[in-house]
Amino acid sequence: MISYGRVAEVYDRLMEDMPYDQWVSFARQAWERFGSGEVRSIVDLGCGTGSTALPLAKLGYDVIGIDISESMLSIASSKGIEAGPLKGDVRWVNQDMCDWAMPGEADAVVSFCDSLNYVTEEDDVKRAFQATYNNLRSGGVFLFDVLHVRQFEHYAETQPFAYDDEDISYIWFSDYDEERQEIEHQLTLFVRQQSGGLYERIDEEHVERAYDPDWLERMLKEAGFDHVEQFADFEWQSPDEESRRIFFVAVKP
Repeated sequence: MISYGRVAEVYDRLMEDMPYDQWVSFARQAWERFGSGEVRSIVDLGCGTGSTALPLAKLGYDVIGIDISESMLSIASSKGIEAGPLKGDVRWVNQDMCDWAMPGEADAVVSFCDSLNYVTEEDDVKRAFQATYNNLRSGGVFLFDVLHVRQFEHYAETQPFAYDDEDISYIWFSDYDEERQEIEHQLTLFVRQQSGGLYERIDEEHVERAYDPDWLERMLKEAGFDHVEQFADFEWQSPDEESRRIFFVAVKP
């Protein structure tokens, strides 16, 4: 697990091209296709700076954003205040997604932007699935995505990556462990300070692990989910040999 230290301060700049609107749209379609009963309360696991939780709250859902990083949650809270009145309620909770809990039961749980890939031990993945099952109401939907190992292999083949803008630059190296299907991202950022024009250097290491999709499906069923389906790359189609981002839909009986 990672906690996004100083990177939290510039995270939204680095992620501004991510398709958050597609994640929200995909979730709403999944609830219509697979859920039973009205979806009102949602838990967003690994919510980061709230880029999925806040749009859901704007649409009228009551959202609990859970993240292990206090820095990310602080930014999410500030963004919520800046957004003004929301149609739904939103709360931010500092918890480990492998052991999370809440009062009552959620109608739906989401975990997007490959948050589960940052859980790098199999036993911890199982714990996250069990905690989600325990906190989800009957008929509720658990929806998440993971990067396939093919994406990690692509990172390893095409790294290093570089980005240069007026006030922020980075260089990003990746070290891939084929046996564990685990990749370590070594990120060095240079962020321009508001006064003086100097740049601050920020170094962080992030580790992600890929899991066999069929193993993930078995673990979901072992946790108690009885209806599990896989889709690929924001489409309602089964994954194939070209798929990079795998979506899971799991329904609690």
